[in-house]
Amino acid sequence: MKVGVVSDTHLSSRAKGLPSVLMEEFSKVDMILHLGDWVSLEIYDLLAGLAPVEGIAGNNDGYEIIQRFGESKIVTLEGMRIGMIHGHAPYSRKGTDGNALLAFEGQEVDCILFGHSHQPLMRRENGILLFNPGSPTDKRREKQYSFGLMDIEDGKITARHVFYDSRD
Repeated sequence: MKVGVVSDTHLSSRAKGLPSVLMEEFSKVDMILHLGDWVSLEIYDLLAGLAPVEGIAGNNDGYEIIQRFGESKIVTLEGMRIGMIHGHAPYSRKGTDGNALLAFEGQEVDCILFGHSHQPLMRRENGILLFNPGSPTDKRREKQYSFGLMDIEDGKITARHVFYDSRD
């Protein structure tokens, strides 16, 4: 199973649409996971035209998005339990990845996906893959825009970032 992973799209305030590289790559996936800060449900419509979409709300999302998706969840794909949270809460002193770990403390997960910082990250802690795709439209202090791709096969999850220079 191939999964597209995206966060912090900030459509209404940062971009007029999603980058063509993201749209092209996500047209080849089986599922898309959005990790919050959609800002507009228009993003859902764009992505749902490519593949089934699951998501959670972020700190910049309004009531309608929070009600539709919730603020955290665990989805099971190909037998793998994947925690999804934006990463702005609960607060820890160990950064956004620390917040993500704290959110699923004591729960059985194989992977935790999060966003919020706009900083791509991939590492393992205690056997759990932590993955932040970065942002496809608002790179902030990063050199490039980014999103993620994951493969789930034979009880294993592999992930990678896709980096690019233009959000067109």
